[in-house]
Amino acid sequence: MTVTDAADVYFDPYDQALNSDPYPVHRRLREEAPLYYNEQYDFYALSRFDDVSKALVDNRTLSSARGVILELIKSGIEIPPGTLVFEDPPIHDIHRKLVARMFTPRKIAALEEKVRAFCAQSLDPLVGTGRFDFIADLGAQMPMKTIGMLLGIPESDQEAIRDHGNAQMKTEGGEPMKMASEGLDPGQVFAEYVDWRARHPSDDIMTDLLTVEFTDEHGVTRKLTRDELLMYLNVVATAGNETSTRLIGWAGKVLSEHPEQRRQLVEDRSLIPRAIEELLRFEPPAPNVGRYVTRDVDYHGRTVPAGSAMLLLVGAANRDHRQFPPDGDVFDIHRETRAHLTFGVGAHYCLGSSLARLEGRIALDEILKRFPEWDLDLDGAVLTATAAVRGFDALPARV
Repeated sequence: MTVTDAADVYFDPYDQALNSDPYPVHRRLREEAPLYYNEQYDFYALSRFDDVSKALVDNRTLSSARGVILELIKSGIEIPPGTLVFEDPPIHDIHRKLVARMFTPRKIAALEEKVRAFCAQSLDPLVGTGRFDFIADLGAQMPMKTIGMLLGIPESDQEAIRDHGNAQMKTEGGEPMKMASEGLDPGQVFAEYVDWRARHPSDDIMTDLLTVEFTDEHGVTRKLTRDELLMYLNVVATAGNETSTRLIGWAGKVLSEHPEQRRQLVEDRSLIPRAIEELLRFEPPAPNVGRYVTRDVDYHGRTVPAGSAMLLLVGAANRDHRQFPPDGDVFDIHRETRAHLTFGVGAHYCLGSSLARLEGRIALDEILKRFPEWDLDLDGAVLTATAAVRGFDALPARV
């Protein structure tokens, strides 16, 4: 008997039809198959909040070192140093500290005026036109400008850098990501910027990473190698765009479906931070996180053998009624605040979470100032759903 025989429930992270609305299957997984096994792709999956939250911090049993995307874990390719999300402690902790000091609450709070200005640049020309695309007109613009500014990428090149990062996450027709067969992008797209910044230091992340000294896992005090630096920049640039872009899209979609709650936000802007938190819970941009099983481990009376691939279904866990009573499938900006897993937990808690929250809060505030109501043009919407990322590439609306 397989793990799923009794439940007769099927989950496929590459099924585009299923991924357009995975939540009915998520609910069945939580209740009928909390440990799920997919024979076709040979992976296990956990879906309950308690299981997923504990698994995220158990890096000795569930390792990130082979990647956190199912395709990478299954490929067995070598993960280069500097790929923070693809590392385990203690190496991860050493590398993380180099970037963490650039995303302190004080530094993030200081960005508010700039982020608001970026939003205004994108939104003001659209007032009176009767149309607005949550992605093309804002979601793909403001986060790009913000992370580009922080990194030190010239404004004229920021769009190309954004598109390069997005291409790494894309799939075609539900096929596995290209990186699984071609390997991780080494970040050579940043090489010329690094050379220029070495000669012209400035107050940005690139300069910081060029000059910082640290003690590595071998006890050697040194600077980052060129390859490590390029990988760092690639990771930060891609992550700095992805979450906020998807969050803005989901704000447009979910609030369109809940006009009464949208009206409450228009009337009381103090509710916006809570609404952003509920949006992050309700529609996480990264709904699945992969791990490599390093040793036999038991879940729900069954053993997952060492060497297996495990998917932690964050999107399912975030709607578990055990954590979010009475019904996690209900969107409610007045919901009692409880921890969700969109940004992870423990050692791998997202470094950019404060930035994503800031960008989401300001973006929603600026949208509602200009467009208190909207109707989506779903015929023109484009949903991207991979094993790692779920969100809109286009979401046009009439305003």
